[in-house]
Amino acid sequence: MGNFKIGTEVHFGDDSLKRLNDFKDEKVFVVTDPFMVKSGTINRVTDELKKVNSRYMVYSDIVPDPSTDIVAKGVEAMMQFDADVIVALGGGSAIDSAKAIKYFFAKIKKEDKKMRFIAIPTTSGTGSEVTGFSVITDKKNNVKSTLIDNELLPDEAILDANFVKTVPNFVTADTGMDVLTHAIEAYVSVNANDFTDAFAEKVVKLVFDNLLKAYRNGDDLEARKKMHNASCMAGMAFNNAALGLNHGMAHTIGAKYHISHGRSNAIILPYVIEYNADIREFNSEHMETAQRYAYLAGIIGVPSASVRQAVRNLIESIKDLLRDLNIPDSLKQLGVPEKEFNDNLDELAKTAIADRTTGTNPRKPQVEDVKKLFKDIYS
Repeated sequence: MGNFKIGTEVHFGDDSLKRLNDFKDEKVFVVTDPFMVKSGTINRVTDELKKVNSRYMVYSDIVPDPSTDIVAKGVEAMMQFDADVIVALGGGSAIDSAKAIKYFFAKIKKEDKKMRFIAIPTTSGTGSEVTGFSVITDKKNNVKSTLIDNELLPDEAILDANFVKTVPNFVTADTGMDVLTHAIEAYVSVNANDFTDAFAEKVVKLVFDNLLKAYRNGDDLEARKKMHNASCMAGMAFNNAALGLNHGMAHTIGAKYHISHGRSNAIILPYVIEYNADIREFNSEHMETAQRYAYLAGIIGVPSASVRQAVRNLIESIKDLLRDLNIPDSLKQLGVPEKEFNDNLDELAKTAIADRTTGTNPRKPQVEDVKKLFKDIYS
């Protein structure tokens, strides 16, 4: 039996932040990062809470690739504050941290009353505002762990593109490629269905139509809105269809070499598409996946009568986009030490295969397959 669920109510548009006015006299625990506080961005949230006499506490210790220690400290702070509502303001790191904090807070508190959870993304990338996924890093072992549970799903998401107008262009590029990877992986996942396909197809078109515009002109609010919507819709797609090897590999090198998640995904994406479609051998076993990639090539305007050529067109279009976004096309260009990388190949491949996101990849990867992919993306 198939299943498709959207468990998050989405508010979007210029007045969407006024949803916070509904939490009159409640205790609101706000999870964010130091930049949101220093830049004054947090004031847009706290000003709305002040209007209705909400009491609030700001927990702003969140850093990229949040650790288990940060989550534990957040749970402790939230217990002391005894919050009624949790609001996450930030990118994937802040939202993922808030998910984990709320999850473990509920496990400890064991109350019947369900706490409201509001996610406000300030980047257009992770789609975390509508997913039951949370990625937390074990700093001691340099491993990213993916938590998957419906209890992690935010109750509401607020999409206000004004939050992303000042995002630097390199962040726009990295997070935008994360959106594209989410959509493409969901589209070829073994769990893909008509419902997830509809979101994924739309997202791919939106990204190719708007990412470069947003990258070149951050004040292009229409492009920003489209990318913000695309990020959310991609989250809806992969929250149901899940992801694949691309993310398993990205989690692995991101944790090991501290490369941003979106950039890791971007560098890997052309190689995983080629691997999943098996366009070199063109084995009939992988023809359905190749045909799905070929369909996406048509959506972005580079079709071909040949499935193999259409897949190649898709790959080349992605590579062209990466060049236009000034994203390096290899790990070597990012400064990953060659000897250390080669010495770690076995471990990297096994970790990527063991990652929970790899389980729904359309082609079952073997260790030697993934080692070769890592070698290809290195240079």
